[in-house]
Amino acid sequence: MTPVELVRDYPSRDETVVRRATLADVGGIAALVSEWAAESLLLPRSAGEIARALDDFVVATDGRGRVLACAALREYSPSLAELTSVAVSRAAHGRGLGRLVVQAVEALARVRGHAAMFAHTLQPEFFAALGYESANRAWFPEKRARPHTLCVQRTLVADERPFAVAA
Repeated sequence: MTPVELVRDYPSRDETVVRRATLADVGGIAALVSEWAAESLLLPRSAGEIARALDDFVVATDGRGRVLACAALREYSPSLAELTSVAVSRAAHGRGLGRLVVQAVEALARVRGHAAMFAHTLQPEFFAALGYESANRAWFPEKRARPHTLCVQRTLVADERPFAVAA
């Protein structure tokens, strides 16, 4: 199996590792994102784009190192990050890997000092189960070109309200 092939057989859950992405993961991430982008469920990303943003990606891999799930962080402002490229291999659906990679990206965002995260999604129920709430699309003017998605947000730092406007 080459690194760009998608996982078709999911091994035992005990072999799954969630970690920061490495250069060896670029092909697997690109294949996974491309699969969902072909169905207009994710924005497409080339292997080059993924490689340039590699420090922002988290992956879940099986015991052989094959990418089962991924997610990425994109800095929107010093206190706000966007959650992007959340994808799980069809063979690994229902195993909680989407939740795990989102939580890993949230941890990365906290380390980088972001107080809140947002995402544009076609699956608001998934994000609601992770504590995300609906957000006003007007807060993200350049995202208005995606009227088919819903915007969700979550505070990452206790006792801070995201998107608060100073009086």
